[in-house]
Amino acid sequence: MIENILVVDDEQAIADLIEIYLKNENYKVTKFYNAQDALKYIESEKVDLAILDIMLPI
Repeated sequence: MIENILVVDDEQAIADLIEIYLKNENYKVTKFYNAQDALKYIESEKVDLAILDIMLPI
């Protein structure tokens, strides 16, 4: 089973880099640049792990 990892960071370069590393390890990665979109996503999708920026705006 492939784990679904959610990455949320308002700094695009950081989120993109994390996504690359995780995809290279064969994880399914879903990425958002703001918390609002991420919250909408987790209402309907199962997430095995969330990697979050702790200083997200809003």
